[in-house]
Amino acid sequence: MARMPKRVKHRKVQRGRIKGNATRGETVAFGDFGLQCVEGGWISAQTIEAGRIAVQQYLRTDGRLYIRIFPHRSVTSIPLETRMGKGKGEPDFWAAVVKPGTVMYEIGGVPEETAKICFNRLAHKMPVKCRMIKRKSI
Repeated sequence: MARMPKRVKHRKVQRGRIKGNATRGETVAFGDFGLQCVEGGWISAQTIEAGRIAVQQYLRTDGRLYIRIFPHRSVTSIPLETRMGKGKGEPDFWAAVVKPGTVMYEIGGVPEETAKICFNRLAHKMPVKCRMIKRKSI
């Protein structure tokens, strides 16, 4: 089931602009390998869920998946063939805002080759360019 917040302060938010690179959430923290986005954008809750299902189907029981993004932002739209005016549309779907460098998914407990194949399947579903990164050893 697609994720969404339990409650929000404001039902509708302004579009805003994605500027700069990620300053938080840009390193692998939980797993051994991560999928990092190279460009910014919005990722819908349905896309996040589709990626989760693709990974779980490939990994089966071995390995652990960590999802590092959450869809906090509501995206509105007005119905088709509606005249101008009449205000802003109703919330259509929920999306996560990602900046370049944000780690979206992490995998732990699997070899590198398995993680590479898994992230390749996952990257095809994402609307932004992605790359695989490893955890930095201290």
